[in-house]
Amino acid sequence: MASIRVRQARDEDRAALTALHEREWGGPIVVVHDTRYDLCDLPALVAVDDGGAFAGALVYRVDTDGLEVVSLAASAPGTGAGSALLAAAEKVATAAGADRLWLVTTNDNLGALRFYQRRGLRIVAVDAGAVDRARAVKPTIPHVGADGIPLHDELRLARHLPPAGDE
Repeated sequence: MASIRVRQARDEDRAALTALHEREWGGPIVVVHDTRYDLCDLPALVAVDDGGAFAGALVYRVDTDGLEVVSLAASAPGTGAGSALLAAAEKVATAAGADRLWLVTTNDNLGALRFYQRRGLRIVAVDAGAVDRARAVKPTIPHVGADGIPLHDELRLARHLPPAGDE
């Protein structure tokens, strides 16, 4: 497996980010926790392999609630890009003075739930019907998700981070 490096997104990453967001979310607009985000307007980390090829991206925002992972996607699963991006996001959060990293996924996304829980995030809330509400803003959200599971709810996962210098 090639090693993965993570860095802040650059202008030259725009095409790869656009293609990734189109493939994963049907474009740059995501609706999560009753909020509409344009992924192009938020900071992003990108993962690249040894040859400099694009391997994935993590889009985030930082506020008083911590660092929210708004989008995380790898170009191909199993490369280590997702793990590297999440670890880099934790460093960004700590550097920004945030004490937690959090995100939202949907009730059908069993792969994401497995991935995040293995990395220390815990389910801290369930918002029943959140995806149904999101469809009013983004009607292209499917009604049936992965594995034929009806897509209705959001699950919030979080992990508290040690203060800078306590790692």
